[in-house]
Amino acid sequence: MGDRMKEIVIATKNQGKAREYAAMFAPLGIKVKTLADVKDAPEIVEDGQTFTENALKKAQTLSDFLQMPVLADDSGLVVDALNGEPGIYSARYAGDHDDDKNNEKLLANLAEVADDKRTAHFHCSVVVTSPIKDPLVVEGDAYGKILHAKRGKAGFGYDPLFFYPELGKTFAELSQDEKNEVSHRGIALRKLMTQLADWWD
Repeated sequence: MGDRMKEIVIATKNQGKAREYAAMFAPLGIKVKTLADVKDAPEIVEDGQTFTENALKKAQTLSDFLQMPVLADDSGLVVDALNGEPGIYSARYAGDHDDDKNNEKLLANLAEVADDKRTAHFHCSVVVTSPIKDPLVVEGDAYGKILHAKRGKAGFGYDPLFFYPELGKTFAELSQDEKNEVSHRGIALRKLMTQLADWWD
């Protein structure tokens, strides 16, 4: 690629997510942009049945439009007692991207569920696409349980309710580095990093 800085567009407007990615791509010399930097991006209807389908559609649509590499992830919370809800609807479970309302709805739906039945996992599918090569797809999962009340101020989404037993904390009580070590996105991205250089070249 010569001297031209390697760039990738992360298909998100979520600044928290963008920061997580920028930190991970920096050592590879890849500059991260987000949807906030993209003019006239096409509307993408996330109508897939799985996290991977949604991520793939998002990434490939944007890759073809921008003619450059795009990373999209689709992630969410899968709660066993709720038959996998909120799942692919995690961000819009109770209303569009309203973390507080989503958390309230989750707690309400689990109100009668005993502690030992509140098991859940976060899933993340990460897809990197380009206009000229096959997509790279990786996945990660982090297992824990849902508390009865929020704990911690960091993170976003369902992090304050997601208790990670191995560290004895919720995701919202972890530092960014701690979270990257154990989170579904961190796991998926470490898999991605082992494959990205080969894919990129």
